[in-house]
Amino acid sequence: MRVFVTGASGGIGSVVVEELVAHGHEVLGLARSAASARKVEAAGGTAVLGGLGDLEILTSSARATDASIHLAFSNDFSDLERSISEEGLAMDTIGAALVDTGKAFSIVSGTTFSPGRLATERDPMATTGPVGGRGINAQRILDLSSQDVRTCAVRLPRSVHERYVAYGFAGILIAAAQQSGVSAYVGDGGQRWPAVHRRDAASLFRLMIEKGEPGTAVNAVGDEGDTMLSLATIIGEQLGVPVQQVPAETFGPLGTIFAMDQPATSAWTRDTFGWEPTHPSLVDDLRAGDFPA
Repeated sequence: MRVFVTGASGGIGSVVVEELVAHGHEVLGLARSAASARKVEAAGGTAVLGGLGDLEILTSSARATDASIHLAFSNDFSDLERSISEEGLAMDTIGAALVDTGKAFSIVSGTTFSPGRLATERDPMATTGPVGGRGINAQRILDLSSQDVRTCAVRLPRSVHERYVAYGFAGILIAAAQQSGVSAYVGDGGQRWPAVHRRDAASLFRLMIEKGEPGTAVNAVGDEGDTMLSLATIIGEQLGVPVQQVPAETFGPLGTIFAMDQPATSAWTRDTFGWEPTHPSLVDDLRAGDFPA
């Protein structure tokens, strides 16, 4: 297949491009700059210059390919409302181009919260809280399954990681510890965070383009839930700094999310699609050290 990928030069998108190309697919990757275009090309794709606001480019690229994967997000946590609105319009534009085509359209989403138990693929999208708008955007795309679009939401944990490269939310803990000299955690630290290696996540995006059923949500979860305290403790050991409880407000808009217990399972995803994570866990990557400066 020929696959259109937004966010193709990003930390997840670049390995999705590599995964698709390694399995015989051609990739058309959206790139905002010449530097991003070079990353897309290095991963084996063909770059098309444009951003999420270039709606005509999104439309033409989606129509010119056999499937689409949406990964791009501004990650501007200082103005989440604007970022979520921009993402929603871009997703709607691609979705509209695919109506009545039967083409696959996989989007990135997040694992949800289910108090007192592991969140599953059957749990509804989270539509409240600081990033609730992203859940609303995702559900709107899944609903296009009724208009002959093979939609799928790949729900990623907050920590998508690979040693040397990225650690997701755990990376925020690392950066904060490097800056403050304290490895911080919120509350009693018992709240659990799921995680996935970015290359395992990439393989699930590929599988859903190939095998996904319309309106499906899958959980890209490798580790069901590491406690925030255990992660902070490992980070403190690696950096040689003390581990300390801090108010949730220390982490700004993300503090509320950091304080939540949010474990998740991918049992149904594994059983249904034969997906099996094979790369190191978040804990293993953290214990290996070598954090980015």
